[in-house]
Amino acid sequence: MDFIELAARRYSVRKFSGKPVEKEKVDLILKAAQLAPTACNNQPQRILVLESESALAKLRQCTAYHFGAPLAFLVCCDTAASWKRSYDGDDSGVADASIVTTQMMLEAADLGLGTTWVGYFDPAKVRKEFNLPDGFVPVAILPTGYPAADSKPSANHCKRNAFEQMVWYDTF
Repeated sequence: MDFIELAARRYSVRKFSGKPVEKEKVDLILKAAQLAPTACNNQPQRILVLESESALAKLRQCTAYHFGAPLAFLVCCDTAASWKRSYDGDDSGVADASIVTTQMMLEAADLGLGTTWVGYFDPAKVRKEFNLPDGFVPVAILPTGYPAADSKPSANHCKRNAFEQMVWYDTF
């Protein structure tokens, strides 16, 4: 399948089957994260794989949006490793972790798995529950697994803004 077809087919899965995700597929998703572009190739992404029942129970304490997935990735950026822009000190870590998360989602879709990017969580609670080191910023939770048989995209999934609304050419 080509990339545009993959991107169009992928949707936020909010209902998972109970089938566990094979380690080989987890490893491929993590490989996609490792290969993601980051500012100056600093690779500040730090990813916690949540698959034990105790880890998933902690996750459920941090967000209501876990959707019963058998696996989740907690994607963080390490501010000690992220690139900072010299002009204003802007930290690229959140953007880098976002690029990483996107590549993970697309690899999961290519493997026949579903994901949902969850940004609705209590960062302080996540830091505490998962004992994150100082400087680790939780950016995304990525529930992952096989979609349930009756899983389907949201009603808004196929709605897209027109190119004219998002693209400008250098006609200024």
